[in-house]
Amino acid sequence: MKKYIFFLSILFLTFSFSGFAQMGSAKQVSWTYASKKIGDKKYEVKMTATIAGNYHLYAQIAGVDGPVPTTITFTPNPLLTMDAKPLEQGNKITKMEEAWDGKVNFYEKTVTFVQVVNAKTKAKTSLNGKIEFMVCNDELCLPPAEVPFKIAIGG
Repeated sequence: MKKYIFFLSILFLTFSFSGFAQMGSAKQVSWTYASKKIGDKKYEVKMTATIAGNYHLYAQIAGVDGPVPTTITFTPNPLLTMDAKPLEQGNKITKMEEAWDGKVNFYEKTVTFVQVVNAKTKAKTSLNGKIEFMVCNDELCLPPAEVPFKIAIGG
């Protein structure tokens, strides 16, 4: 019951303070992108999140229902294929959070998501998509955000 009251309180606060809510998770995380050739028509793409202040960003597998896990969605490109899902590089923290009534997985300060991409040709193209994520601190969670990306591959 406490979990639901806490969650409803967060939603109420989020929507009540529209100016604050407009800041959202996107204002607390900056993203950088890099692509590096690691083999013949094979590339390693890195998407690095730098997390501001005392906020934390949830892992791709958050651990419990409630917090929005970081989700990377790639736009289909007939010239590219992916090896598995992105790997996470960083200091993952697993911690019991009463608000979510369970153990959650998250990162503080920074995390890098690494995706191996195979190009079908040597032609220049791009890996496009979006990253959906949410940040919280010990007091509140900000509304989830979606950030589009476009990363050059090949050429």
